[in-house]
Amino acid sequence: MDLCGMRLLGTKVCKKHDLGVHNNLFGGTMLSWIDELAVAFVNEVCFSPNMVTLKVEEVLFKSPVKENNLIKIYGDIVRIGNKSIKIAVEARKFNVYSHEEAVVTTTKLVFVRIDEDGNSLPIAQHVKDKHPDKLA
Repeated sequence: MDLCGMRLLGTKVCKKHDLGVHNNLFGGTMLSWIDELAVAFVNEVCFSPNMVTLKVEEVLFKSPVKENNLIKIYGDIVRIGNKSIKIAVEARKFNVYSHEEAVVTTTKLVFVRIDEDGNSLPIAQHVKDKHPDKLA
């Protein structure tokens, strides 16, 4: 299911060891899932394995995630700058019986392309040419 033009980045299952003190998914685990899938997405989009997280914007935890919940994480490009890319991410609880999805977490992340010394590099022109509507 592709809602709002977002692309499915991956699916996770909330396991017992992912739970915090209130028996909900620990927020840090959700952020880890989002960051891992988001960087894989921008690596693909930017034709580079050298993308690093620069910033995570406001994170909204809209509803709890419980043990055994299936979480689908979606992403979409917001903008592409000279050396960075910003994406929007939604984590959605997936109901295996009805196939309905409910947004549980939203955020935006900024990634920067770097060289082997950690210095920022421009994103390739062919990437910008492929997404002219997303240029900053």
